[in-house]
Amino acid sequence: MGRSQESFNKKQVRKNKEKKRQDKEKRKLARKENKSGSSLDDMIAYVDESGNITDTPPEPGKKEKIKLADIEVSVPKKDPNEEPDVLRTGKLTMFNDSKGFGFIKDIESGADVFVHINNFLDEIVEGNKISFEVEHGPKGPYAIKVKKI
Repeated sequence: MGRSQESFNKKQVRKNKEKKRQDKEKRKLARKENKSGSSLDDMIAYVDESGNITDTPPEPGKKEKIKLADIEVSVPKKDPNEEPDVLRTGKLTMFNDSKGFGFIKDIESGADVFVHINNFLDEIVEGNKISFEVEHGPKGPYAIKVKKI
């Protein structure tokens, strides 16, 4: 069957496809001719002693030996021998007697710490200055061994 049965729109679509194919072939030939030396050496980047990225390799005499175990990728682990600041001072800012809990405002950090009535060692009312220790529970830090100063 001949092309006489083609509509104007079909001819236009066929011409556009042919033109795109020719343009693609021209771009391919242009890339081959203008090969700009994109070798592996052009793509490598180096890190200097300050941590900056450069394109020049480091001098072999300046290289520093680093042990793999010394590299820390995440948050450093806590040292079990290190004693944290155990005794803190603060003020009981809010306490609900009916429910038996409240919050202590830490004087040093200014953070609010949860406290439950079971952790009181003395009779404490709202506004008293107190000393306490902090432990971390599933819902965050909470005060234990709460004493009136």
